[in-house]
Amino acid sequence: MKKAVYVAALVVAGFAASGQAMADEALAKAKNCMSCHALDKKLVGPSYKDVAAKYKGNAGAADKLAAKVKTGGKGVWGEIPMPPNNVTPEEAKKLVTWILSVK
Repeated sequence: MKKAVYVAALVVAGFAASGQAMADEALAKAKNCMSCHALDKKLVGPSYKDVAAKYKGNAGAADKLAAKVKTGGKGVWGEIPMPPNNVTPEEAKKLVTWILSVK
């Protein structure tokens, strides 16, 4: 019985985590981020997997990248600039938290 409860708890946790990831991907799609970025390949901008790998372990990355999402930037991934995005600071932080979690 304990094993069944444990397995059920893991399944629920997995669905909750999956739902959160999908919700953040949905926000990226809604804000047109996916026009220039993809999960696993370079489009106009870097893939989210490449961004996550570059900033892995960097404690200040989330705040720095959230500011770049909001105001735009250029030079880190090449000469094509990323324009400013019409997102709230909270949305920018949510997007970056999700991007940094992509594996």
